[in-house]
Amino acid sequence: MNLTIKDIAKMAGVSPGTVSKIINDYGGISSKTRKKVLDIIMETGYQPTFSAKSLATKKSNLIGLIYAGKVNVDFAHPFFNEVVTTFKKTIGHLGYDILMFSNEQFHQGNENYWARCQHFQVDGCLLIAGEEIEDAIYELVSKDIPCIGIDMEIKGPRSSFVMTDNMNLSRKVVQHLYLNSVRKIGFIGGKRDSAIAILREKGFLQAMNQFGLKVNQDWIQYGDFHEESGYAAMKRILEQKNYPQAIFAASDMMALGALRAIKEHGLKVPQDIGLIGCDDIDTCRHSDPQLTTVKQDKERLGKLAAYMLNDLINGQSQLKPVFVDSELIVRESCGSNVI
Repeated sequence: MNLTIKDIAKMAGVSPGTVSKIINDYGGISSKTRKKVLDIIMETGYQPTFSAKSLATKKSNLIGLIYAGKVNVDFAHPFFNEVVTTFKKTIGHLGYDILMFSNEQFHQGNENYWARCQHFQVDGCLLIAGEEIEDAIYELVSKDIPCIGIDMEIKGPRSSFVMTDNMNLSRKVVQHLYLNSVRKIGFIGGKRDSAIAILREKGFLQAMNQFGLKVNQDWIQYGDFHEESGYAAMKRILEQKNYPQAIFAASDMMALGALRAIKEHGLKVPQDIGLIGCDDIDTCRHSDPQLTTVKQDKERLGKLAAYMLNDLINGQSQLKPVFVDSELIVRESCGSNVI
């Protein structure tokens, strides 16, 4: 027979809450009652369950992990994979386990993250940006549950977010090209309804204006952050009468697609067209030529998300969003004499 905390409480003539407090070594219980309950536990061989231990603390030490989009970035995404791995290690050291929420029910019209958070009694949630954020995510954030978003701006009574400073990221690219006498610059952006894509394009346009560089609308094309879309966008740019001296692609995957299109067109990188990506995924070091890119601090993003969520769980009412700096990594696809 598998005993429950209610069984132990009934045997001892006390409430389940009292048993839970004794299991968790809380004060405020008489020595007589404590001894009686502990004797019964010893005699019966009762093993407290996770839920029994959490009764007194009101904490489950569980974090819900949610990939927030209708179209998800999933585990294989090279950028988010590293961020989540760091988050997992850090939040584990802080005493939490992670519960991965599937969003497959969403496609059946049944998704309700708030109800599932209540069911599993999670202490807080980490929300990973995706494409076309579900309404159920915004409903969750509006509730009184700690939430931290990564690469997605969320606003709620107990929520905040961390992301790379995407506008400054783009400015660094334009500045690098400007200092290397590049004046004709094209841009391959992500999906136009993506918050990250909008910020990177806005940063690019502001930097072009700051350095007095003309923006050629024919050299601005859009993809969806994936390789094939970068290939198609670059093909459209190469169909123009003139092409730019360099291209900034808003993701490494799109930059790799652009690299393939440039080669197919009979041109060389960087001799004919320079190329810069964004994210610094592992493939950048193995492409031919090696891809110059902007490195996002994935470790810092993951750690910040963990510590900020822990603070919200432990009573911090408001946390300002944190924007993390990036680093330009210069490789063969767009060389530099800039130190």
